Amino acid sequence: MNTRERFHAVMNFQPVDRLPMIEWATWWDKTIQRWSGEGLVPTDRYELYDHFGLDMYRQLWTSSLYNCPETPQPACHGAGLCHDEASYEALRPWLFPRGDRFQFDREMWRDWTREQQRGDCVNWVTFFSFFFFPRILLGIEPHLYAFHDQPTLMHRINRELADWMLDTLDTLCAIGTPDFVSVSEDMSYNHGPMISKALFDEFCAPYYRRVIPEFKRRGIRVFMDSDGDVTGLVDWFAEVGVEGILPLERQAGVDLNVLRAKQPGMRFIGHFDKMTMPHGEAAMRAEFERLLPLMKQGGFIPSVDHQTPPGVSLENYHIFLRLLREYCVKGAEWSKA
Repeated sequence: MNTRERFHAVMNFQPVDRLPMIEWATWWDKTIQRWSGEGLVPTDRYELYDHFGLDMYRQLWTSSLYNCPETPQPACHGAGLCHDEASYEALRPWLFPRGDRFQFDREMWRDWTREQQRGDCVNWVTFFSFFFFPRILLGIEPHLYAFHDQPTLMHRINRELADWMLDTLDTLCAIGTPDFVSVSEDMSYNHGPMISKALFDEFCAPYYRRVIPEFKRRGIRVFMDSDGDVTGLVDWFAEVGVEGILPLERQAGVDLNVLRAKQPGMRFIGHFDKMTMPHGEAAMRAEFERLLPLMKQGGFIPSVDHQTPPGVSLENYHIFLRLLREYCVKGAEWSKA
């Protein structure tokens, strides 16, 4: 099977020769710096995929904030760019770039599409979505107050974001259609969702119900990306049509057995506890053994549950890769029975 066939087969709970071997979130810059001191010649993300023998998954980041270089940027994470309707209105001309103002490498996307159509890669697109994007605009704490204090503004931001997402989808698909989309939300941390189900239903769900059918109409799977404990979110996102969740962080207490019981048809990526990686082969093998029954169910691609941290030596990473190859074959045995 080629890379693309393998992805779609796993996502459809169909037979595969082996599970995909991916690093969905790549590596910390400090991890690469460490490995450079241990003999790795630094290369870019996709050259490292080839170097490490991983499947080629190419990610295009899109943002209604960052794809136009003239747009003001937050001073730091969580700082925000506006605080009320008037300041949003002043910022609005710089948001949601379209046409020539929407700057992305179109020729690169064409090249990736040709590679995808040969079956040599899986292409995916990432959008900031209906929780995460207002948080960037307003700042972390003011955003949480805005659900109560500024509901009109919150709805306006998400309504205009949904418009832009659909326009951007048309622009991208005119060149090539991605295999899946990930919507960045970071709606949970280690104690679960940061908002209630009622707030999700009022401020996020209507806009998901608007854009997700358009993704699916084009054959694009939709994954939600949130750090932290997503156990409480799985049902919420299933209700609005999200088909998959990543990265399923073990340190936040996520248990894929629980998620699978709640949503048997949901797809998942990640869940390999990165904190085992500095401790050598026995610890990593035990973690793969924990995941193996889940791998054999289909609909799941094992991968590091966030970026590979700098505590992992290059030697231990090579051990991880060897074990990943071994267990991606073992994990496909369900489909050959």
